[in-house]
Amino acid sequence: MRTTQFKVLEEVSLNNPIFIEALPGIGHVGKLAIDHVIDELDATKFVEIYSPYFPPQVLVGEGGVVEDMTNEMYYLKSAGADERDFIFLVGNCQALAPEGQYELCGSILDFVESKGAKEFYTLGGLATGQPVEGTEGRVLGAATDEERIEMLKEADVEIRSADGGIVGASGLFLGLGRLRGMKGACLMGKTPGYFIDAEAAEAILQKLAILVKLEVSTDELEAKAEEVREMISQAQQMEQEMLQRAMGQQAPQQAQDDLRYIG
Repeated sequence: MRTTQFKVLEEVSLNNPIFIEALPGIGHVGKLAIDHVIDELDATKFVEIYSPYFPPQVLVGEGGVVEDMTNEMYYLKSAGADERDFIFLVGNCQALAPEGQYELCGSILDFVESKGAKEFYTLGGLATGQPVEGTEGRVLGAATDEERIEMLKEADVEIRSADGGIVGASGLFLGLGRLRGMKGACLMGKTPGYFIDAEAAEAILQKLAILVKLEVSTDELEAKAEEVREMISQAQQMEQEMLQRAMGQQAPQQAQDDLRYIG
């Protein structure tokens, strides 16, 4: 395999679909959100993507059966309040190296444009390095044009300031799509970045649902988010206990130092 290959499982005609990218990234925020949408709304897989730019490995699944590194596309027809068609891009990896990202993202945009897509959203995580509580004020956005910025503001998405870039597929689709005249936006969920963050995924999905007028239950994500909150709480408690023990061990030595100083 020398180039990216699209294995079309079903030929489907779509009407002006909205393309949504949710490949794995920081906290698996976007992937978790759209995997949930696919399951909840019973989207249909119609494309598998294989590329020499994917990691040179396979994943070992249940019972020792291997799974290829791949991206997949799913479609929904006449969904949501506006009865729009959708294409969802998910997978178990992103392309390696800059040239791989450019080649793969360009090929995917070629494909979704051939299906009539003119607008898109990319979903990802924004690492904070520390716990983030709740879903309010947790989603930041950037877009290809002022019209999309206003749409984000109307959905109460905080506009990201000029303090850095958006790396990986979520950023590259935004840039390459803009060059093609497509209109899109990136939603970024604040996340510590060191675990799979269901709460950030729920926050992103709530905003995406408003923007594309898609009705989807987040009950299951909320249950996963509660597990994450419990895990964070336990980790913080353990950290506090370790700190207290460390301070307790230092106290006798500190007292001796104080006595020596006084005497």
